[in-house]
Amino acid sequence: MSQQSPEPRPRLDVRGAVDLSALARPATPAPGTPGGLPAPASYVRDVDESTFGDVVQASTQHPVVVALWAPWSEVSQQVVADLAALAQEDDGRWLLARVDAEANPQVAAAFQAQSVPTVVAVLAGQPLPLFQGAYPREQVRAVLDQLLAAAEANGITGRVAPADPGAEAEPEPEPALPPLHQAAYEAIERDDLPAAREAYEQALRENPRDTMAKAGLAQVGLLERTAGADLRAVREAAAADPADVDAQLAVADLDVFGGAVEDAFARLVDVVRRTGGDERERVRMRLVDLFEVIGTDDPRVVAARRALTSALY
Repeated sequence: MSQQSPEPRPRLDVRGAVDLSALARPATPAPGTPGGLPAPASYVRDVDESTFGDVVQASTQHPVVVALWAPWSEVSQQVVADLAALAQEDDGRWLLARVDAEANPQVAAAFQAQSVPTVVAVLAGQPLPLFQGAYPREQVRAVLDQLLAAAEANGITGRVAPADPGAEAEPEPEPALPPLHQAAYEAIERDDLPAAREAYEQALRENPRDTMAKAGLAQVGLLERTAGADLRAVREAAAADPADVDAQLAVADLDVFGGAVEDAFARLVDVVRRTGGDERERVRMRLVDLFEVIGTDDPRVVAARRALTSALY
C-alpha cells in the first residue's frame, strides 16, 4: 500500500508550543501580495478574533459590514472586492471589515456562517444578516442603501475615519522564548523530535507548572505518533474493528493533526463510554493529552471535557 507524502512540520507559536493550525489549512497570502486580497483601502479593515470587539464597538458610531471570505473561494474574493469599491464610493458612511473565516473560526461561528461568502451588517452591536453567496453588484448596492437608511433611522450617522494607506503600524516584537523552549523550537525546525521532547521535559522538571512546556510536550507527542502514518490504512483499520482501541486512538491523532478536532474528541469520548478498566484510562489520558494540544481554553476542549465527564460518571 502506498504511503502518504510526508506532512510538513508545523511552525511554533510564541508560547513555544507547536501551532497545529498551520497543518489544517494553507497560509493565507497577506493582503497586497500575489494570491491575497488587495491591500486595505481607506474604509476597509482586515479583522481577526483579537480585533473583532473593536469592530462591534465601532458599530455604535457607524454601520459596519462584515464580509466573511476564504482564500480558496474566488466568489468570496469577488464579493469582497465589490464591497470594497462600494465602501470607497460611500466615502466613509460605513466600514467594510474583511474576515478570513478559516483563520478566524470563532468570528465565523459568532455570525453562524455556514459558507463563504457570508455578509452581515453590525448596527449598534447587533448583527443584521445581509446575504450569502454570489450577489450581483447592483443588488449589493440596493442592500447597502437599505442598511444606510436603517442606520439613519436609528441615529447611527457617524463617519469612518479613513486609514492612511501609507502608514503601517510597527509590528510588535515577538516575546523572547525561555532557553529550553527556544531549544525545542529549534529542534523541531531541524526535525529532531527527540531533542524537542527532552527540552520540554527538562523545562517541566525545572518548573512543573510550566504550562507552555506541558502544551509543547503534548504537541510533540502528537507529531511523533503521526509521523509517517498512512491515513487510509489507519482509517480502514479503525472501521474494520471499532473495538480496537489502538486503531481508534490512531485515527483521533490524525484527525487532530488534520484539523478535525471535534471528530477526534467525539470518537474518543465514545470509546470511553464503551470501555472500562485500563483501556478506558488509556483513552481518557489520550484525550487529556489532546486537550493540551488544542489548548485548554478552546471552546471545543471545554465541550469535550464536559462530554468526557458525563461518559465517565
